[in-house]
Amino acid sequence: MEQFFKAIDEKIGKSGYLGEVSGEEIYAEISDEAEDQEEGSYLFMKKQNDGIMFEYRVDVLEDNINLATLTIHTPERKYFIDFDVE
Repeated sequence: MEQFFKAIDEKIGKSGYLGEVSGEEIYAEISDEAEDQEEGSYLFMKKQNDGIMFEYRVDVLEDNINLATLTIHTPERKYFIDFDVE
């Protein structure tokens, strides 16, 4: 799982976002939100701090979840990360 968490961190870093992030925390948050949901695609929003908001698009599948995209909204700009694209 460490590699998975690191991949999340790296993709966010490549977007240009300089804020502090944790792939492990992000995965835990989306897992908690998706736990009792039916299969489908969902948008989860989480207000961070200082006017920063994370908007996750998550696909809930029968056996797992897929973090498809993350849009980080800051007062200055938006950062879009597509986890389904290499």
